[in-house]
Amino acid sequence: MEFLKDFIESFGNIPKTSVQKLFGLAKNISFKKNEIISKVGHISSSFFIIKAGIVRSYHQDENGKQYIRTIFTANKTTGCLGSLITRETCKLTYECLTDCEFYQFNFKEFKKLIKKDHQIAMLYNRMLESIFLVMESRIYDLSVLNATERYLKLKNEIFNIEDLIPQYHIASYLNISPVQLSRIRKEIYSK
Repeated sequence: MEFLKDFIESFGNIPKTSVQKLFGLAKNISFKKNEIISKVGHISSSFFIIKAGIVRSYHQDENGKQYIRTIFTANKTTGCLGSLITRETCKLTYECLTDCEFYQFNFKEFKKLIKKDHQIAMLYNRMLESIFLVMESRIYDLSVLNATERYLKLKNEIFNIEDLIPQYHIASYLNISPVQLSRIRKEIYSK
């Protein structure tokens, strides 16, 4: 539980009694590579804190082409937040790109705890702010940065990304083709 304690405390000082309440909700689970943790068309009931591994969220069009929206790594939360909040079906699929280890939280139980514990409510607020900032950064990157800049930023965030997931997933996340990614990598590594 030390990992979970450190994760919680990364959002600010939380009293031990509140941390213990959160521990009571946490379920340590594992998923294998390619397993789905949340699926289009289903209503989500849990969110996850990634202890180890990589998860992607993606949309698949009617032709079967997949578009990665987000790549989640250790020390991040994941799951279909829109579905959790609205109680409507998920619009994206969340899939493990590697074997993953999580702390799983039942959202309904978490929300009950928020109503009883102001410190946990503040933690939830800070977590939502963090998610907002990540999404704002992603939108900015796609709007303003060119493909090479997006690739270099991703490499800076996950330095060994090429050793962890296939190139076509990286290309999809960058919103480019695998051929474009290959050209970018060739240009960068030839310098």
